[in-house]
Amino acid sequence: MTLKKIAGKIHLWLGLPTGLVVFIIGITGAIYCFAPELQQLQSYRSVNPENTEFLFPSKIKKIAEESLSEKTISRIYYDEPDKSVMVLFLKKDEYNYSVFINPYNGDVLKVRNNDHDFLSVVLQIHRTLKIPYGHEIISWSTVIFLVLIVTGIILWLPKNKRTVKQGFVIRWKASPKRFNYDLHKVLGFYISWIAIFAAVTGLMFSFEKFAGFVYDLTGAKYSVIQKKPPFSDTTKQSTSIISFISGFQFPKDSLTESKPNSFIQPIDKIWQTVRPQLYSDYASLMFVFPAVPNGAILIRANPEKQTLYKSDFRYFDQYSGKEIDGAYVWGRYKDPRILADNIRRMNYDFHTGAFFGLPGRVALFFAALVVASLPVTGFYFWWGRRWKSRKGQRHSI
Repeated sequence: MTLKKIAGKIHLWLGLPTGLVVFIIGITGAIYCFAPELQQLQSYRSVNPENTEFLFPSKIKKIAEESLSEKTISRIYYDEPDKSVMVLFLKKDEYNYSVFINPYNGDVLKVRNNDHDFLSVVLQIHRTLKIPYGHEIISWSTVIFLVLIVTGIILWLPKNKRTVKQGFVIRWKASPKRFNYDLHKVLGFYISWIAIFAAVTGLMFSFEKFAGFVYDLTGAKYSVIQKKPPFSDTTKQSTSIISFISGFQFPKDSLTESKPNSFIQPIDKIWQTVRPQLYSDYASLMFVFPAVPNGAILIRANPEKQTLYKSDFRYFDQYSGKEIDGAYVWGRYKDPRILADNIRRMNYDFHTGAFFGLPGRVALFFAALVVASLPVTGFYFWWGRRWKSRKGQRHSI
């Protein structure tokens, strides 16, 4: 049996059972390429800029908690001056809500169940199909998809010099069956290189061991970045954020005025540290709250709007509000880095095409649409040959 025949068998019998999953991954991936633009259509994300300071994070936190009682805040996200502050409440398999708040006056603009939000659902389907064991199905289907790409390239290879042109050109005036075959073969070849890149970067999210292997292969052992985040000093737990929030009353005449040092909550101390850099060094700031008593508060400070890889990851003691020195998880962008650190940082932006700006996202959008079409054109091609084979058998009887 020749290499092409072996590749054909593998391509067929792996493609048939995974076709639906690949179709879903392609469609949802194409939609999410334009998530930033689609988010702009959500009116509750926008506010009228005012010539006043933003509310302190502790006040934002308090307002959000009043909107969703008995749920725990995960993140607070400060965006541009004309954007609302987003507060995320997330607990795996239990709830996923976002509260959008006017950062100037504290008005709650939207309490959103993310399980019912279009873009959030699209992302969840892309990652997990929103079914039990969906993450595993997506992950292994992506592995199979890589095999399909390789076998597809083998099948695409021209038999001789006379047929080379057929691999690059779609015959638009051909018969429907031939046209479908060209769509599958030619378009599949053109996007195969983008698809391989998207699949590999997707597997970096799916399989921790695979990501670890790639990082080790690219020299992770020489990195100064520490994998685990730092710890907060639990001996100061009596002055925790929770204690401050439950015990402190904000002045009624002003929501933004400075408070005496003895009353400044740790989260607001952190805000006073990073706030001067917002819009000078950073385009946005995100507070990520620890899930454990000895965890540290993470500030993800991003200098750009379209990408994430240049973000500074800064850690603060949740009880004292003091910044913890050192390079943790990703660390600051200026920290000494090697290839492994760059791969870790850039993986998401490569996967979404954001690293290459709008042209990259547009290219990935069309590539994702072609990926979604491949199971359809491939099935139609297989079904036509199967029907032709059965018809021939009937005539021979």
